[in-house]
Amino acid sequence: MTDDSDVAPLPPPTPRQLLLLLIPAIVIGALCALVLRALEVAAGALQGVLWTTVPDALGVDPDGWWIVVVLTATGFAVGLGLQFLPGHGGPDSATTELVSEPLKLRTLPGLVIVTALALAGGVSLGPENPIIAINVALTVALLGRMMPRVGARLGMLMAAAGTIGALFGSPVAAALLFTGTLAAVRGGGALWDKLFLPLAAAAAAAGTMHLLGAPPLQFTLPTAPTTPMFLLAGIVIACVAVVLGLVGAYAFPVVHRLFHSLRQPLLIATAGGLVLGLLGLIGGPITLFKGLDQMAELFEDPDAYDAGQLVVIVLVKLVALVVAASAAFRGGRVFPAAFIGAALGILAHTLVPSLPIALCVASALIGILLVVARDGWLALFVAAAVAGDLALLPWLCVVILPAWLLVSRAPEFRIVPKPASPSADAATATESGSSERPPTA
Repeated sequence: MTDDSDVAPLPPPTPRQLLLLLIPAIVIGALCALVLRALEVAAGALQGVLWTTVPDALGVDPDGWWIVVVLTATGFAVGLGLQFLPGHGGPDSATTELVSEPLKLRTLPGLVIVTALALAGGVSLGPENPIIAINVALTVALLGRMMPRVGARLGMLMAAAGTIGALFGSPVAAALLFTGTLAAVRGGGALWDKLFLPLAAAAAAAGTMHLLGAPPLQFTLPTAPTTPMFLLAGIVIACVAVVLGLVGAYAFPVVHRLFHSLRQPLLIATAGGLVLGLLGLIGGPITLFKGLDQMAELFEDPDAYDAGQLVVIVLVKLVALVVAASAAFRGGRVFPAAFIGAALGILAHTLVPSLPIALCVASALIGILLVVARDGWLALFVAAAVAGDLALLPWLCVVILPAWLLVSRAPEFRIVPKPASPSADAATATESGSSERPPTA
C-alpha cells in the first residue's frame, strides 16, 4: 500500500459530497471490473491457443515437454516486451506493493501485453498488481480531465478498491484491506466516511464481475465441528505455512539478484521462462498459472493426491512463485500463494485425516498469505471465503494471532528498491525524454 505519512490528509467529506461522488464511484468500479475481465478473456483465449489448439495441431502432449517450450517462449516474448515496448512494462512487480503511485499512460499498453502473455503462458503469478496499476492509472487520468477537483488520491483509492472487489468477487475484501490504510490517514472524520466511496466502487466492480460470469472465490469443502484440539492443530498448520512462506521470502532477494545479474530483460525473462518450464515438468500442469482454477481442481478430489505428490506440488509452486516474481514477469503474488496454502492444507489433512479439511486449508492460507501480503484482514477474508464455513471464523481469529507474531518482524515478500541517488534521478529524467533505452537490472 502507499505510504500516507508524508501526504496531506483527506478532509472529512460531507454527506452531500458522498452522494455526489457515489455515481462516479460506481462507474469507476464497473469500469475496473470490465478492464479486468477483458484482460482475463484475452489471456484465456491466448491460453487456449498455446495449450490446446497448437499442441493438438502438432500432435504433442501438452503435459510433457511442451510445458518447457511454452514457458521458455513466454519468457522470451515477455523479455522482448520489457526490452523494447514503451515504458518497458512498468516497474518490476517484485518491487511494488499492491497499490502504488499511478503509472504514466504510455506504460500501460506494454504492461497489458506482458501481463497477458505471462497469464496465458502459465507463469505462476496472478493479475492483481498489474491490473490494479492499470486501473489506477486510467482512473486518475480520467478524473484529472473530467473531475479534477476529486483529486488523485481519492481516485487511486476508488480504482484500487474497485479492482480488489472485482478480483475477489466481493466488496468485503476491499473494505477490510483498506480499513487499516484509511485508519492511518491523519485527519478527522469517521472511518466509514472514508470507506464510503471505495466500498461503492468495490461493490460495483464485484457486481459487474458476477454479471459477466466470472467465477467467484467460493469453494465447497467438507465441514466439521471444531474442538480445542483442532484449534491447536490449526495454529500449528498456520505456523508451518508461515515458516514455509518465510523460506520463500528469504530466498526471494537472492534469486532476484541471480536473475538480474543477466542485466538484460530479454535474458532475464527467457531464463526465468526456461526454469519455470522445467519446474512445470516436475510438478505437472496443476503447478502452472495463477492457481485459482488449479485450486478448484485440488478441491474437486483431494484424495486423488497422496502426501508425496502434495509435497512436490507445494514445493514446486513455491519455487515457481519465487522464480516468476524474480525473473521480471509482471504479476501478483497473492493468488499463487493462496494455491500453495490450499495444497499445504490438503497435505495436512492427508497426513492427519481426522483433522477437518476446511480448518486445515483455512489455517494454511492464513499463514502463507500473512507472509506474502502482510495483511491480516486479507488473510482472514481469503481463508474464510475459500473454506466456505462462517463457523470457522472465530477459530481463525485465534489461529492468526501466533502466526502474525512470527511474521510481524520478518522481511517482506517483496524486493525493496534502493533509494535513487540524485545522479540516478537526473539520468532517469534524461531517459524519459526523446531517446529511451531499456533499463538494465
